[in-house]
Amino acid sequence: MGLMDGFKARKAMMMHQKGETDAAMAAYEELYRNGYIQATYLLPYSVLLLRKGGEENYLKVKEVLKKAEKAPDMNEEKRQQLLMNYAVAQYKLGEIEKAIHLLEVSHQRGPCGMTYQALGFLYIEAGDAEKALQYNLEALEYDDEDPITLDNLAQTYYRLLGDKEKAKKYFDKALEYKDNQIDTLYFLSKYDEEAGDKPAAIAKLEKAAEGRFSPLNYAKREMIESDLARLRA
Repeated sequence: MGLMDGFKARKAMMMHQKGETDAAMAAYEELYRNGYIQATYLLPYSVLLLRKGGEENYLKVKEVLKKAEKAPDMNEEKRQQLLMNYAVAQYKLGEIEKAIHLLEVSHQRGPCGMTYQALGFLYIEAGDAEKALQYNLEALEYDDEDPITLDNLAQTYYRLLGDKEKAKKYFDKALEYKDNQIDTLYFLSKYDEEAGDKPAAIAKLEKAAEGRFSPLNYAKREMIESDLARLRA
C-alpha cells in the first residue's frame, strides 16, 4: 500500500466520473480487497454499491463505511456523506427508523442540502405527514431552487396530504430546475393521464425511464415500465 494504491484510487475515481462504472467498481473492489483504507475512494465505492442494489450490496455498504469512518483522510464533509450513504443502506435494508435517526443526528451537527434531501424523503416514506411537511418546508427555506427539495414537498402533499393541486405547483417548479428528475416526471405523468393526455404521460415516462435511478427514488424502473406498457396498450 502506498503511492501505487493512491494512483489506482485516483484512476478508479476518474473512471467513475466518466461513467465507466463497471471498470470503476472492479478497481474499487481490488483496492478494498488489498486493504487500502481511504475515504476518498470508499465513499464513491459505497455509492456504486447502493446503486447496484440488493441486500448483499447494502450490507457491504455498511461494512465499507465502517472502515471508511477510521480512514486517515476522513473529515467533516466526508463524514456527512458517510452518514448519508450509511442511512440509505439502512433504509433499503428495512431499518427506516434507524436511518431517520442517523440523518437527524447529522442534521443537528450542521444542516446541508444533502441531508435535507434524504431526510425529507424518508419522512415521507415513514408516512409521518406532519414531520414531512414541517421539514420539507424548512428545506425549501434553506434552498428554494433545489429540485429534490421541491419534489419532496410535492410528494408530501400528493402522497400524505392528498392535496394534488398544491402538489402539482411544486412538481412543476421542480421540473423547471431539473427536467429529467425521475420522480417528478413519474408523478406529473399521473396528472397527464388523469387529464386524458396519454401522449404527454408516455413522453414523461419515457424520459424518466432513461434516467439514472437512485435508492431514494419513489418510482422504481419496474413501476415506470409497467405504466408505459399499460398506456401503450
